Amino acid sequence: MSSTPSKPSMSRRTLLRSVAVGGAALAAPGALTACSSGSGGSDVSNSGKKLAPWPAYRAVAGPKPDLAPTADGVQAGYTAYPADLITSVARTPGDGSTVKVLSVTFGVPPKGRAQNRYWKAVEQALGVSVDFTVVSQADYQKKMATVMAGDPDSLPDIINIFTGVALPREAQFVQKRAEDLTPFLSGEAVTAYPNLAGIPTHAWRDMGRIAGRVYGIPLERPLPGSTLYVNEDLFAGAGMREGWTSQDFAAVVRKGTSGKRYALGAATGSLFGNAVHAAAHRAPNAWAVEDDGTFRAHFTDERYKAAVAFQAQLRKNGSYHPDATSLSSPDLTTLFLNGTVGSMQQGFGAYTSLYPDSEGLMSPAPALPYGVGGQPGGIVAARRSFGYTILKKAKKERVELLLRVLDHLAAPFGSKEWELLHHGVEGTHFTRAQDGSPASNELGDVENITNLPFRYLAEGPQVLFVPGRPDAVRALHAWQQKVVPHAVRNASYGLQSGTYTSQGTTLKALMDDTVTAVIAGRAPMSDYDAAVKTWRSRGGDKMAEEYAKEHAANS
Repeated sequence: MSSTPSKPSMSRRTLLRSVAVGGAALAAPGALTACSSGSGGSDVSNSGKKLAPWPAYRAVAGPKPDLAPTADGVQAGYTAYPADLITSVARTPGDGSTVKVLSVTFGVPPKGRAQNRYWKAVEQALGVSVDFTVVSQADYQKKMATVMAGDPDSLPDIINIFTGVALPREAQFVQKRAEDLTPFLSGEAVTAYPNLAGIPTHAWRDMGRIAGRVYGIPLERPLPGSTLYVNEDLFAGAGMREGWTSQDFAAVVRKGTSGKRYALGAATGSLFGNAVHAAAHRAPNAWAVEDDGTFRAHFTDERYKAAVAFQAQLRKNGSYHPDATSLSSPDLTTLFLNGTVGSMQQGFGAYTSLYPDSEGLMSPAPALPYGVGGQPGGIVAARRSFGYTILKKAKKERVELLLRVLDHLAAPFGSKEWELLHHGVEGTHFTRAQDGSPASNELGDVENITNLPFRYLAEGPQVLFVPGRPDAVRALHAWQQKVVPHAVRNASYGLQSGTYTSQGTTLKALMDDTVTAVIAGRAPMSDYDAAVKTWRSRGGDKMAEEYAKEHAANS
């Protein structure tokens, strides 16, 4: 980005990019949480199994951050683009062969390989020809069902398992068809692939094991998850302040709503941005584990019920946009950028597009959580693995080649490899801004890592960086320092439940529909209580038992 503000863009491409980097805030739980150990299949449970050690963590020695990370989850921050990029990969990893890959995408279909200079540049760096099957988020579940049911010999070499959808019997498929990567990556073995060793342990942990083994490579994500992004000027003008309470919040959004401007916006499927409010009320993030090892669901917690009632009051007093149950996430982003709504729930990583896309329009900022009952409000702790990558079963030499390719793709921020993957070729896809950071040109807006998503095959650890906006990086880092200690983690991450696989999607839909109806004013709170009883009897209590057993095995 140049030092002169460019014309703000609200194209469909940038809005879809916002969804992609935001961490799929509206996605349903998936990945290894959705594994089954039920009848008719292999035992994928970790209970009673010898657990493979997590891959050893060895941080890559890249450019020193300007703002230091912390052990509890505050990210490293870079207020300027590194002047001296490192080389993180010693040699070209490939052997000239063709590698077939499949990944979800949040962008538009990429230009064909023959005309795509970004595609060719990455292939040259990797030393392989990449036969890339790109699947839209909307089509991913259907495509994966076909892949999972198909001929094992026809599987792609590398498959991105997207955590935004629940794939029935996912773990059994992985266990049966994917390469067991334990001998290659467990413990010190991962050090043969330095960039993969640079993936922090929290990402492997939240990905989880299958029957005690390591089958995937996680896509690391920051600790903050679903975040309330606000129009800072609007909210500050209406009275937003540090240390505010739920009563203060209600007063601010009421004051910030007038005419056809609404302080609160929400997208379909988000339960009116419920995750943010449940965390502020300190309700469990889906599942909490008690001191005695038992699991408790948020639906059964009075704090979660109080959050729903609070949202229902906000809806009743008119603070929400009237189309909050039907807006798509890209449409909501448009309304946020043009000032129609003053806030929206998104994955924390949405800042990477919100800040540049809002330039000249408004000033976005992550809101501090409000407190309830004298207690500081919590924030949503994200799953630290946005997805994971598996490999088709193959001979040892082939597996090692594929791991070298993924090691290259997992290059860290501040490396020459990262710059190529994220920005393409200098002079072809980008030019240098005055601060040295890459600024995409017209070709780079079409040929890029969003439309050809190498980032969902492997990726280095996430850092805080906004080109040309050092103050934004400092503000985001300061915000994390304040809220990370109050992050509410989902205790089921990385664990397995057969009942979730068989009943979880249906039961979640029951509760989501009920919560939405209560907040919208279409159903009384007594309907919520009845739904919770149904949820528990049809599988909720059984899930709690299974997660407790898995937790004990992983402790």
